[in-house]
Amino acid sequence: MSASTSLGHASGMKPRPKPKARTSGSLRTPVMFLAPFLVIFVAMYLVPIGFALQQSFLRTQRSGLGLGGPSTPVFDPWFNYGRIFTDEAFIASMGRVLLFGVVQVPLMLGFALLLDSKSIRGKSFFRLTSFMPYAVPGVIAALMWSFLYSPSSSPINNALAPLGIDIAFMSEELVLWAVANIVTWGWTGYNMIIIYSAIQTIPAEVLESARLDGASPARIAWNIKIPMVRSAIVLTAVFSIIGTAQLFNEPTVLQAISGGSINSAFTPLMSARAAVQSQDYAYAGAQSVVLAVLVGVLSFAFFKLTTRGEK
Repeated sequence: MSASTSLGHASGMKPRPKPKARTSGSLRTPVMFLAPFLVIFVAMYLVPIGFALQQSFLRTQRSGLGLGGPSTPVFDPWFNYGRIFTDEAFIASMGRVLLFGVVQVPLMLGFALLLDSKSIRGKSFFRLTSFMPYAVPGVIAALMWSFLYSPSSSPINNALAPLGIDIAFMSEELVLWAVANIVTWGWTGYNMIIIYSAIQTIPAEVLESARLDGASPARIAWNIKIPMVRSAIVLTAVFSIIGTAQLFNEPTVLQAISGGSINSAFTPLMSARAAVQSQDYAYAGAQSVVLAVLVGVLSFAFFKLTTRGEK
């Protein structure tokens, strides 16, 4: 008899029963609940990623000088990635999207914080009207703005014509910011809801104490609200970075009226689609992988930078 058993008998306590080993029958229920999600996740997420990665390592070898001869995929892992770093159109599209994000993301988050300010009048009206565009599908919004931007029938330019003002929205200098205006119009309300919900969790006693100490609304916003809702701001900023890299609908719709200022490689996703349309699937896969890695690195770096010092 062991010492522990002797001690249990001596104190009158019953020995604790050993936990039963899991059987195949006990695992069947959770597996059945998880199976539909796992099947969809693997089929719709992991398989396309694996296929794009596998295609990016291939090079199409053509025979017969490429004039109708057979083509054979050859394993050449660095061929398409080497093409990317010498493709000026794709590099320009990446730079265009980065510039778009650097300017547009802080602007959109600033509008969201401004709409949450208690000092603004008619804030309920502005919150409602700023959130309504989020309910409009992106393609529909782009079609509507294309009518407003159209060089031939823009009602904005028609209204400004008596003043001698004519804004070339689709010029090469303004077309990127015309696209940014559509994105800001459509997504500011979404970010505002997230930030506004976080602001509502700030204890009223904290804000009241700051007011009794004589803090101005601007100082309360800068020293109390923004630090206490930093996690929500970081979340919306990361979403905005990812959304900016996936810019596609708006420039694609505006391309028809751009007069050539929006080409088929205006954004990285448009460039990848152009490669797919030319049946260059390997190069499209490499572009997609590079874009995904860049977005992941930027999002992770931004997250680590903004949460530095937090436990």
